[in-house]
Amino acid sequence: MKQYEVENKFLKSGFSINCNGRLVDLSQPKVMGIINITPDSFYDKGRLESVEAALERVEQVIEEGGDMIDVGAYSSRPGADHVLEEEEGKRLWPVLSAIRENWPDLLISVDTFRGQIAEKAVGEYGVDIINDISAGQLDDSMFDTVARLNVPYILMHIQGDPQTMQQKPHYKDVTGDVVLFLAEKIDQLRSRGVSDIIVDPGFGFGKTIDHNYELLHNLEQFKMFELPLLVGVSRKSMIYRFIGGVPETSLNGTTVLNTLALTCGAKILRVHDVKEAAECVKLVAKTRQL
Repeated sequence: MKQYEVENKFLKSGFSINCNGRLVDLSQPKVMGIINITPDSFYDKGRLESVEAALERVEQVIEEGGDMIDVGAYSSRPGADHVLEEEEGKRLWPVLSAIRENWPDLLISVDTFRGQIAEKAVGEYGVDIINDISAGQLDDSMFDTVARLNVPYILMHIQGDPQTMQQKPHYKDVTGDVVLFLAEKIDQLRSRGVSDIIVDPGFGFGKTIDHNYELLHNLEQFKMFELPLLVGVSRKSMIYRFIGGVPETSLNGTTVLNTLALTCGAKILRVHDVKEAAECVKLVAKTRQL
């Protein structure tokens, strides 16, 4: 048995996270709608370059059954241009302000690897969750910041950074390496008093197509952490470079992989296409009620 393999008995039947005093039950998986405030997202329909466009997108997410949104102002697609912290904030603050004004109770995650951005997002705009693609590697202050803010933290694996991550990624054993990486980071977070941790294997972040599918095949191994699992495969190259096409033609493949992820224990699906993901959640839940 490999060192990261565990029995299903270690899996809790449900999870919850504390979002600014609200206990969010994850025993029924949730759908997180992507709100990209960037000019260079890998998916054209994911690019929102005005407050008005962002608000329209949020309304769509809610109408289609989304449970929460993830707002990002720094593109993390492979080879994306580096954006200075000032520019990230300039894009982010007006949108967060407008969202909070229109939907004061909406669960909001902010996608950032910068501690100061996280601090202001939570302190001034009441953001509920911090989603860090770097697991604290790109800003040494992030773990201490999250501990001080006392908000749920999405801990994602990445090899390298958005500018370099797809330059010949290599692993001895991709599942084992990712699990051990996350285990070490979880220990660091818990030593600081962070208890609400959501784990994300980081599909597409420093992985080849084969790495991604090996992780998906072994997704149940992440149950060992007894923590909520987030899966983000929406319209990624692991789909269209394998079966052909482009991001715009990858909805069906996304739905297939989201369904597989749910059957393997995913508790949050981070997606562009909310209606289809919400339907996946309902259908998979129905099969388990029989």
